[in-house]
Amino acid sequence: MDLATLIFWIIAVVLVGAALMVVSLRNIVHSALALVVVFAMAAGIYILLNAEFIAIVQILIYAGAVTILILFALMLTRIGGRVRTNPTNRLWWVAVIICALVGACIIYAATFSSRAIANVGNAAGQLPAGINNVVRIGQLLYSPTTYSYVLPFEIASLVLLVAIVGAIVIGRED
Repeated sequence: MDLATLIFWIIAVVLVGAALMVVSLRNIVHSALALVVVFAMAAGIYILLNAEFIAIVQILIYAGAVTILILFALMLTRIGGRVRTNPTNRLWWVAVIICALVGACIIYAATFSSRAIANVGNAAGQLPAGINNVVRIGQLLYSPTTYSYVLPFEIASLVLLVAIVGAIVIGRED
């Protein structure tokens, strides 16, 4: 077993353990903090896949901004004095069955799919020599010579701007 495989298994075990803690802890603040660990371990998986840009985005947006948003929302709700802030559902056994079926489907697809098996060895050879992920993403987003994603990127930013302005208008006190 090489070092990358060992690191993958360590990250995977921590990730699954933290994900189980997210759904099983009784205190919702502790669940939110376990979610930070899940996001950080997912970024570790991205780093092992040589997707550094996605790992950085995962840390900045999910482990940073989204988790802070969740914690602020939890602080603004009135859960003070309650020991069990994350109640369990009586239909947890349905969730276990659905998760087992989804996991079995993923394992079946990863084991018996010809595309999944064929693309494993080709993952490192997709980019030309001397170009890393960030450079390639920049070329795809802003390249003037080939088809780029500038227009969809700008449309998405315009939609987000309209949503922010709408939230300010709705939330403004008259």
